[in-house]
Amino acid sequence: MMERNPHPPAAASEDAPGQVRRPPPPRTTLGRRVREDRIALSYILPIAASAPQLRALSGYLARIARTVDQLVIVDGSPPAVFAEHQRRWGRFAVHLAPERACRNGKVAGVLTGLAHARNEAVVIADDDVRYRLSELRAMADRLTRHDVVRPQNFFRPLPWHARWDSGRSLLNRMMGGDWPGTLGVRRSALVRAGGYSGGVLFENLEMVRTICAAGGEESVAFDLFVARRPPTAGHFASQRIRQAYDEWARPTRLACQLAILPALAIGGWTAALVGAAAAIGLAEAGRRRAGAAAVFPASAALWAPLWIAERAITAWLALANRLLFGGVRYRGGRLRDAATPPRRLRLAVAAPEGIVAPGAADADRPDLR
Repeated sequence: MMERNPHPPAAASEDAPGQVRRPPPPRTTLGRRVREDRIALSYILPIAASAPQLRALSGYLARIARTVDQLVIVDGSPPAVFAEHQRRWGRFAVHLAPERACRNGKVAGVLTGLAHARNEAVVIADDDVRYRLSELRAMADRLTRHDVVRPQNFFRPLPWHARWDSGRSLLNRMMGGDWPGTLGVRRSALVRAGGYSGGVLFENLEMVRTICAAGGEESVAFDLFVARRPPTAGHFASQRIRQAYDEWARPTRLACQLAILPALAIGGWTAALVGAAAAIGLAEAGRRRAGAAAVFPASAALWAPLWIAERAITAWLALANRLLFGGVRYRGGRLRDAATPPRRLRLAVAAPEGIVAPGAADADRPDLR
């Protein structure tokens, strides 16, 4: 049995009037029948760790393996760490090394996992994401109607830096939805698109844009909440500029963030106070949207002005990284492109070589067809 869900299960979304309901993923895959006590999902975990993660992940992964039809762990860890993971996780999961290489290692792990997935419905999750039974069932249900599903993450527990980042999540809920560390996807949708580029930084946005460019449908699941373990404070600090650099994929948002400091310089304290009040109000609206108050504390909206102040500075640092260094540092190298523009994806989606980010190396070219 999975552990009890402390927050209300997400309600299944209803089809719009006149909408044709997609057939559910088959319960028989690759000549075998899915056990009736398992959810017809393949759960893909891409991971690359410098030290064994047995204590942090083994219990959770064992529960996932008892709940879904297939657990696939694509492990880019060093050989000694890989061997430790194999010893424990190989007993209940498909545990393998990445079979592809690209500059964004997570994409290599996801594409390897998809090649081994035996279910149409697939959940892709970072190693800090913690699904429960009701959320996996809700994801499987929504994947019968949509090609890609974007749920809402929330942090548990809540150290100060997780509260800080919660302000960002609440603001994003009012601006097209937050970007979580997990997605649900129909495997056939990515195969139809030919995969997605591994030469960009904002890989989840790249996947969604690619699926939509190939005619797929996205669902932003505002009412599907999935817990996430917070990073250490040091790791949180190290990600500030990198996350700001993601906004190169959304130039309008980047321009607005770059405009914050000049606006404060002109408007002074009056502009700062008005902006802070507006940020708190918008974040609180995000907390009240679609039941998020059940998982975000009442104080979460108060952190939104601090996150905006951070982004007002890091947006300029991201701009400097682009102009001075040609990209942002990522795992020992640099990535220039945050994501491929949608128009370019629509033009490229039918190309025989598949979807490739501008300037992507050959190793970054996906090939799932």
